[in-house]
Amino acid sequence: MVRIITDSGCDLTREEAEKLGVQVIPITVTFGEEEYRDGVTLTTAQFYEKLVQARELPHTSQIPPYVYGEVFKECVEAGDTAVCLSLSSKLSGSYQNAAATAEDFEGVYAVDTMNVCIGQQCLVRLAARLRDEGLDAAGIAARLVEVRGRVRVLALLDTLEYLKKGGRISPTVAFAGEVLGIKPVVSVTDGEVALVGKARGSKNGNNLLRKLIEETGPIDFSLPCVLGYTGFGDELLRRYMEDNADLFEGHTDIPISPIGATVGTHIGPGCVGAAYFN
Repeated sequence: MVRIITDSGCDLTREEAEKLGVQVIPITVTFGEEEYRDGVTLTTAQFYEKLVQARELPHTSQIPPYVYGEVFKECVEAGDTAVCLSLSSKLSGSYQNAAATAEDFEGVYAVDTMNVCIGQQCLVRLAARLRDEGLDAAGIAARLVEVRGRVRVLALLDTLEYLKKGGRISPTVAFAGEVLGIKPVVSVTDGEVALVGKARGSKNGNNLLRKLIEETGPIDFSLPCVLGYTGFGDELLRRYMEDNADLFEGHTDIPISPIGATVGTHIGPGCVGAAYFN
């Protein structure tokens, strides 16, 4: 059997992971002196409750080699092979740890998704599909490396506050932006989160997000597509889907995923986004 292994940076819920047959290794999230296991001892809702109250941003830690070693050992001893998909090597050292550890286990392949959150999740969902279609671990890993550059992630932020806290923009720029009601749009570009546009007000922000999706499309609906949101509910995202139904060509079964700590730390609540292959 081929096992699909990933980290909680992909933001698969426990229910979705079980449905897909994917093993998720939790990332450690630290608020001050308190440590949590992402998705295990800290739910997405609990994370945002803590985030909005915190004076300083929390920290997320890379998955250490010994954790990968335990997972890979159990897999190989059970007679299975595996593909391990890690969040972008430009955002975390987890991939390097997974790749180095995988060298000691025959039949285990580490893949750098060059992505995170719902973009990473698109590749995880594709890996599960390829496994179900009968492809072996080596074939799945090769296919993922082949198509990962086609994944597009675009997200509209509600606030500049968390970009300021994380040092990505200056307090002066953040203050001016908040006064003007600036809504930034970010993407995952070459494995890193980048600011790709900004608009004044929510309506213009929604229009900009649509425009950027159209420019980077067309969306390949034959491959996994995921919509995501940060915060406490998906109302804004569902409204966006209704207002832009033609953009998604009537596909009402696109998975909707909460975006957790790995990216949510830096963009805050109130964000809506889409990940897809073009």
